[in-house]
Amino acid sequence: MAPAEPARPAVGYGLTAWRDGAYGAIRGATVGPIESAQHPGVGYGTDASAAMLDELKALGVNFVSVTPFGRTWSLEATDIRMDFEAPFEENRRNVLRFVAQAHARGMRVLLIPHLWLDMPGWRGEIGEKDAHGTPRAFTNEQWTRWFQSYTRFVTTWARAAQEGGVDLFSVGVELKSSSGTRGEWFDVIDAIRRVYRGPLTYSANWDEADRVLFWDRLDVVGIQAFYPLATHEGATLDELRTAARRRADDLERWATRDGRSVMFAEYGYKAVVDTTLRPWEWPDGMTNVRVSGLAQAEAYRALLEAFVPRPWFVGGFVWRYYADPWDSSQEEAWGFSPRDREGEAALRELYAPALPWGSDPPSPAAW
Repeated sequence: MAPAEPARPAVGYGLTAWRDGAYGAIRGATVGPIESAQHPGVGYGTDASAAMLDELKALGVNFVSVTPFGRTWSLEATDIRMDFEAPFEENRRNVLRFVAQAHARGMRVLLIPHLWLDMPGWRGEIGEKDAHGTPRAFTNEQWTRWFQSYTRFVTTWARAAQEGGVDLFSVGVELKSSSGTRGEWFDVIDAIRRVYRGPLTYSANWDEADRVLFWDRLDVVGIQAFYPLATHEGATLDELRTAARRRADDLERWATRDGRSVMFAEYGYKAVVDTTLRPWEWPDGMTNVRVSGLAQAEAYRALLEAFVPRPWFVGGFVWRYYADPWDSSQEEAWGFSPRDREGEAALRELYAPALPWGSDPPSPAAW
């Protein structure tokens, strides 16, 4: 199969470059894989994922994110393997089928290669801590080996993105321990540019973005926007809105100073009471949980209402839906998915085409 051209070349640098290029605001959703080999035939590129895309299209979603994983053993490991739950070639075929399914529905696609740690830990601490959380910094030699392995991993997915005509590609996710200190990232980005000709972003953790070295090598800033909006239990919607506006004002000052368009590579809140206190906490293992779809919906409203009107805000991808809409086994009942909850109703209103976003161009998108 001949490689497909990405739908659009690089965006260009500037505060409103995305809007000015007639790309249109991203009303997006992350579609996660089915993370269990015990559930074959319902992941990316299947009839199940086609049904999920139909649901998202009806919701107002115009851009979906696909998240293939590479595996690394621990925070101390320097090698990255490609066989997440299945051989790489199988995962690659499935991802490309999913991309084609989305394109057939008029939806654009962001591809974000993630790293999965087999041992406990957060990818943002690779090379800083060991599996027990003890500080243990990589040597320069270890960083060299890690970046060699990471470059192989990410460029392999970048080639697949080029073949599938993926519309936007993320060079990494939450790699906080190196994004602000290691110059090897410039070589990684150059290697990706050689095999993928579409626009690039990086998915920085919300407390990492102002430290990243290489934003000027990319087309749009990506933020994992799991912002805490409450400082105490029982915060009201008005308090959440005030906190969200403060976040937006702070980010606007930074974006304006450096001339950067910004998007939320991920944003999300669990369906629990006081969900905006510690939104980054994973739902698995939580105890004494008070489920609340309303709290999730209010968090979405507070966050998006503060950002949607701003012309430098490109849009965002809600975290997350799953490739099989009928499989509820992928996370706890109080997890991040808004499907069939009050949060989904809030998204339907916020994503409605009749609601203009600040980064929507005055004329229809040219893609």
